[in-house]
Amino acid sequence: MNINLTLIGHAIWFGIFVWFCMRYVWPPITAALAEREGKIAEGLAAAEKGHHDLKLAERRAADLLRDGKVKAQEYIEHAQKRADEMVEEAKAAARAEGDRLLAAARVQIDQERNQARETLRQEVATLAVIGAERILLREVNEQAHRDILDELRTRI
Repeated sequence: MNINLTLIGHAIWFGIFVWFCMRYVWPPITAALAEREGKIAEGLAAAEKGHHDLKLAERRAADLLRDGKVKAQEYIEHAQKRADEMVEEAKAAARAEGDRLLAAARVQIDQERNQARETLRQEVATLAVIGAERILLREVNEQAHRDILDELRTRI
C-alpha cells in the first residue's frame, strides 16, 4: 500500500465526514446552542427584572412601613387624647358626685342638729316641769331648791 494513496483516501473520508457533520450534525448543535443562548439571555433579563422589582418592592415596603409607623403614632396620640378626655370626664363626674354627697350630708347634718335641738328642748321642758313640780311639792326652802336644781343640772 502506498502511503500517499492512504493519505489521500483518509483526506477524502475526512472531507466526507466534515461535510456530513456540517450538513447533518452541526446545524442541530448550533440550533441547540442558539436556543440555549436565548434561554440564558432570557434568564439573565428575567433575573435583572426580578432584581429591579425586588428593589421596587423594598422601597414600597419601606414606604408602607413608614406610613404604618406614622399612622400607628397618630392612633396612639388619638388614644392618649381620648384617655385624657375620659379621665377629665371621670374627674368632673366624681367632683359632681362628691358635691352632691357633701350637700346631702350637710342637709342630713342640719336635720339631725335640728332634731337634736328639738329633742333637747323637749327634755329641758320636761325637766323644768319635773323640777317645778318637785319644788311645789316640797315646802318652800332655799336649801331644798338648790338641791333640786343641782340634781337637775347633773341630769342635763
